[in-house]
Amino acid sequence: MLDSLATSMHRKPRLRLAALLTAPVLWLVVAYLGALATLLVTAFFTIDSFTGNVVKKFNLENFYDMFTDAAYKNVVLRTLGIAISVTVICSIMAIPMAFYMAKIAKPKSQKLLVALVLTPLWASYLVKIYAWRTMLEPNTGVVDWLLGSLGIHSPGFGGPAIIIGLSYLWLPYMILPIFAGLERLPNNLLDASGDLGAHNFYTFRKIILPLIFPSLVAGSMFTFSLSLGDYITAQILGGKLQMLGSVVYQNFSINLPFAATISMIPVTIMAIYLYLVRRTGALASM
Repeated sequence: MLDSLATSMHRKPRLRLAALLTAPVLWLVVAYLGALATLLVTAFFTIDSFTGNVVKKFNLENFYDMFTDAAYKNVVLRTLGIAISVTVICSIMAIPMAFYMAKIAKPKSQKLLVALVLTPLWASYLVKIYAWRTMLEPNTGVVDWLLGSLGIHSPGFGGPAIIIGLSYLWLPYMILPIFAGLERLPNNLLDASGDLGAHNFYTFRKIILPLIFPSLVAGSMFTFSLSLGDYITAQILGGKLQMLGSVVYQNFSINLPFAATISMIPVTIMAIYLYLVRRTGALASM
């Protein structure tokens, strides 16, 4: 009887917590899934070319235009390539930085390093992008001024500039999950690997990388999805180059159904990406 009483006392706080979280979670699900459902329905409508009003009549004209026009295919491939490039660059840069923060830096310095990683997030998005525009300006930018003597010139505005800008913006979102994963990594595993004669690269490939893979996946969700849907950086640093977000932005006020059709592409890509991630089992170990 005492056991059942103790069990019921433990259950009550959990039930209260579940009841408190039910309403916010339900509202989030309804608002998010409801918005996606509305977006999907709107994609099957058309626009009246004379009045500019949305015609709520089911048809596949928008999807036909999107899949048959080579320009939109190029935009999709370009956006996907930029998102993958940003994710790879952020991963390569974040792993050594997070490893130093978690395993090499002194405990007193870790909090300072985490604060320094978070500091760029406090600045305005536009301020940071316009700063990169100034630095990447051909002939007069900081990049040409600093590296011109070495024969390295600014890439100017275009795909490389977009990748540089987005990598700078989303790097903290990759560093912090990897840092959290490395913090939980026992030091004795690294010591044992070194004592058994394993080289540093072998230790990284066989011990560190498999254990921080869920953290790497968590960071890639941020960098990949944020890059996939970005359009402001493309407008400021891309020159004449367009990404999917740019196409959605341009069509939003003049052809809402077609903008909804285009916006379903990054949603579909992210759904496929999350499905593939789930197949790896990384989400289950987070």
